[in-house]
Amino acid sequence: MFSGIVAAVGRIEHIEPLADGIRLTVDTNGLDLTDVIVGDSIAHSGVCLTVVEMNGPKLKYDVSRETLNCTIGLDAVGNEVNLEKALRLADRLGGHLVTGHVDGVGEVVKFAPIGESHELVIRAPDAIAGYIAKKGSITVNGVSLTVNRVESRDFWINLIPHTVAMTNLKHLAAGSKVNLEIDLIARYVERMLEWKREEAAQA
Repeated sequence: MFSGIVAAVGRIEHIEPLADGIRLTVDTNGLDLTDVIVGDSIAHSGVCLTVVEMNGPKLKYDVSRETLNCTIGLDAVGNEVNLEKALRLADRLGGHLVTGHVDGVGEVVKFAPIGESHELVIRAPDAIAGYIAKKGSITVNGVSLTVNRVESRDFWINLIPHTVAMTNLKHLAAGSKVNLEIDLIARYVERMLEWKREEAAQA
């Protein structure tokens, strides 16, 4: 479990093909690894990966073909990735509860400065658009953000200068693809409503 508060921006240094996926080597670029061991979970632009090997600041991960098929940003050397270590129970929850399981890939419609901030407009895939609500939480490339406005599949976010400076969102442009994770609460609300419908149908 994560909070969507990015601790460092790493870079993919090497990709080794595997039988059904790839092995990534990531330079963690200043991420505190004093409490990290092999087997720990670290989010990479919203994707939860398990450390399989450590060499100083460089960590290795095995990424399945299934994960590569439903996410973006993990398949090219040089790509920057937002990094966050898994939460401990005593940690502050500065963002919102994030699982590290990407629900869909969105497309940036607009990314432009407005005063000191940036306006980010993203088009969500049909499958998850209904879970995105005004003033609700959304995870974009592993960053916990608040939705300001929703129209059909498009939603608007205001990015403060700190968020732009400290994450890989600074590289976005119209047409960019982003990893999206919906608010965890929305998943349970849907399941509860689905269960009620199933009970009613059986009555």
